[in-house]
Amino acid sequence: MEFHSVRLDIPQGANLILGQAHFIKTAEDIYEVIVNTVPGAKFAVAFCEASGPSLIRVEANDDELRRSAISNAEAIGAGHVFVLLIREAYPINILGRVRDCFEVCSIFCATANAVEAIVADSGHGRGVLGVIDGNSPNGVETAEHAAQRHEFVRKIGYKL
Repeated sequence: MEFHSVRLDIPQGANLILGQAHFIKTAEDIYEVIVNTVPGAKFAVAFCEASGPSLIRVEANDDELRRSAISNAEAIGAGHVFVLLIREAYPINILGRVRDCFEVCSIFCATANAVEAIVADSGHGRGVLGVIDGNSPNGVETAEHAAQRHEFVRKIGYKL
């Protein structure tokens, strides 16, 4: 078995959700989740089939995000994995609804950070073992850091 670290491309101003699902209609159903949750969001979802023709199924309303979602799905190359890229919405706005999608089995990450998928290749197929999301911690937050965090989430409208 071989292990690979696959660095994922997140276009400027976008966020990524990487997950695993299980059925041919995953891309369509995730599309519906996004437009029904944040109608103005720009996004693309690429889903890797694991049987039959084993194609990457794609739904999108943004060409740049579509190209990047396909490129990421190709680089990972693991069956039943989906790559969702979004703009004009944040994962916190849609993650619960994505998890509730009938086909979705698990979410590996939701991020705008530099992220790598750790992929195992058995010779038969590939699977995502996990992710490396962002940086390692530099320490524990101080009272000043906590105040900055509180101010930030209020500035962007997530707290009163």
